[in-house]
This record gives sequence, structure tokens and C-alpha cells, in this order.
Amino acid sequence: MSAVPNAIRVRPGGALAGQTTVPGDKSLSHRALILGALADGTGTVRGFLPAGDTLATLDCIRALGIAVEERDGALTVAGRGLDGLSAPGAPLNCVHAGTAMRLLAGVLAGQPFASVLDGSDQLRRRPMRRVTDPLRAMGAQIDDANGRAPLRFAPARLRGITYTMPVASAQVKSCLLLAGLFADGPVTVIEPGPARDHTERMLRAMGADLDADDNRVTIRPGGVLRPLDMAIPADISSAAFVLVAALLSAGGPVTIGGVGVNPTRTGVLDILAAMDAPVDMIHPREEGGEPVADLAANRAALRGADVGGAVIVRAIDEFPALMVAATQAEGETIVRDAAEMRVKETDRLEVMTAELRKLGAAIEERPDGFRVIGPQALRGAAVDGHDDHRVAMALAMAGLVAQGETLVTDARCVNDSFPGFVETMQALGADMTWSRHD
Repeated sequence: MSAVPNAIRVRPGGALAGQTTVPGDKSLSHRALILGALADGTGTVRGFLPAGDTLATLDCIRALGIAVEERDGALTVAGRGLDGLSAPGAPLNCVHAGTAMRLLAGVLAGQPFASVLDGSDQLRRRPMRRVTDPLRAMGAQIDDANGRAPLRFAPARLRGITYTMPVASAQVKSCLLLAGLFADGPVTVIEPGPARDHTERMLRAMGADLDADDNRVTIRPGGVLRPLDMAIPADISSAAFVLVAALLSAGGPVTIGGVGVNPTRTGVLDILAAMDAPVDMIHPREEGGEPVADLAANRAALRGADVGGAVIVRAIDEFPALMVAATQAEGETIVRDAAEMRVKETDRLEVMTAELRKLGAAIEERPDGFRVIGPQALRGAAVDGHDDHRVAMALAMAGLVAQGETLVTDARCVNDSFPGFVETMQALGADMTWSRHD
């Protein structure tokens, strides 16, 4: 048996209710560290997510010569300016963090020193040409392994470009905007649809010369970046799993405090509303330039929905949870335009379809989405989290409505984004525990 609990054991029947919080936003935590390193002076980040992915970014930033310390529950990041990074003594290990690799690629592409970005076997399987191709068009010197990590950067001088993205992606956009800080002229990114705008918001707050109009963003090099002093809101991607559990379970209401509700991230709320499962947004406010609210959900009778188009990119990380919700909705749910699910930590369309079928779900996998007719009676079984944090959490949600016991193996990965996930669900009334499994 494994010495460390590595599986989640779930039984149905718990009535979920109460108030809770979820960890800080993962996307913002990555960006606060990377941009803080490029600032001209020391900034403070409160509410940082100390999870596997973000701690990998922290280690990379420190390896580039940036001092980061914890004081009174906050991180202080001693930024050294745009010209202040140091050559790392070894390859930078992003572990599982695709966001870290793609954003750091933009920073490292224009440095006067050589560097290497690498990661786990899982991360080495993820496609990187979506960032390396436009970076090469800017003059970056990058060697890769057939379009995948490790990525090896030679010193290079970058030039400004206008780049039209074939697929909306906040990671690609952010990578190119960061590279634009080191270019010899403006960098313009044209998006086919809306994607997360956290990087633009932070850059503006730091004084960058940046314009954004509709789906076109331009950054101009020069000047300095002011240090950040920000509080990171709770992560809506983590909150989504708790909300879906509340919608499917007896009891309620369940309220999650201080969740980031940036409009580029609230697609999951729009989709749930279309499924007749509205989530109440309480006490809307703004913190650190980001919109925040408390979110509350009760058990709801979900109905199927036809989901596609621009809302997809605004909910792409939450679809594992939404797939579980769809199995319990009355009628047909069709999701299309979601092929991006295939290039996450796993091919989430393939993996979630296969694992939900083990629980008895009849679900049709499609090239860019899925189709399911519900509601369906799920039965407990052993399922595999595939070392993918969002897959493991979604399967645990499914276990709450399945008949009998469900065991989610290969589930320690939930700590990549939601440390304390099991304990949070227990406190709300879920019958969920850590277990050991060979």
C-alpha cells in the first residue's frame, strides 16, 4: 500500500450546507509572481495559492534570481526590473504547470542568457508550438522536442509583431504580451474570441503601455513596471466543483466567499444558469482591480442545454464538473467547440468520458465536445483521476450522487489547484475521505 493517502473515497447521501472559502486564484497567483519579478521594486501578494502548480512557478522565479519571502501570510516579491533576471544554474522545472511554462516562455525568449524550461512527463506531452511558433516569428531562438518540452532558449533580440491567434487562449496571449516587454516595437495580439484578461489588468495596474479594444491587445516596450500590492480572490475554477456538488446534493445553501468573478472567467455560471441552476452572486465588489463576489447555490433540478461558441473559452477549465452536472440534468446536453479540453493536463474529453462510463453513464464523446441525455443513475466504482486535478475533483463530485461507494485513485493531484479540497467538502457535509490505494 502507498504510505501517503492517494485516493479519495466517496459515499452518497451527505446534505451539503454552510459557508466556506476556496483557495486563491491559480491564474492570478502565477501572474502575480511572474510580473512581480519584472517590477522595479518589492511588491506584496496576499491570498497566494500555495499549490503544486503555483509553487513550481515560485521555484522558477527564485531560480531566476528573484527573492520571494513569506511575511505575515503574504508574499513579498523583490522585483529586479525588466533587465534584472539572472541566468538559472539548471533547467527550470515547471512540474505539471502548463501556465508556468507558457508564460515563462514569453519572458525567457528575450533574455540575454540561455535557459531551459522543462517539467514532468505529463507536461512534456502538452503542445507548446502554440507559443513557440509566434515567439520564433518575433526572433526568439528556441529548440524543442517536436513541439513539446523541454524548451531551450538561446539569447535573442525580439521584434514587434501583430499576431492573430487561431484559437482564443489566455496563455498564448499572455506569453506574447510578456515577450512584448522585451521587443523592439509594439506587439499586437488579435483574439478570435474573449479569453482571460488577468495579464492585461495586472500590466495596466503596473503602468505598462498597453491598449485593449474588443479582441485586440497591444503592448509597447519601454518604461518600468510598478510593484504590485494586491489581494488574490478565491479561484472560480475551484469554486465550480463545490457549486456543482451543492446543486446536485440535498441541503443548502452553500456559500463560497470572495470568489473572483472576472467576466472572462464566469462562463461556468452562464452555463449553469442555462441549465436552470442559477448561482446567486452576493455582495459584488472589486479587490485589486478584479471583480469579486460571494457565490451561493442550492439543490436545483437541472435541465439539459446546448452549449457552444464564445462561452466555451470562458469555462474551459470547469467542463469536467459540468460533464458530471450534465449526467444529472433532465433532457439532452450537447457541448461543442470544446476541443481545447483535449490539450489540458490530460485529454479531458476522452478521460472524463471513459471514467464516467465506469460509473454507468451513457455519454457520447465527440471530436469537440460530448452529448449526454439525463438524468442518469450512476453507480459507485473505482475510477482513475489520471493525475489531473480537475478530473479527480469531478469524479469525486460524481461519487456524491452515485449509488454505493466510489474510489477515485491517482488523486493527490487535487493539491495542484485546491489544497484542502477533501477537507472543505467534509466540512460542508460530504461523505468524502482520503484513502490509500496501490
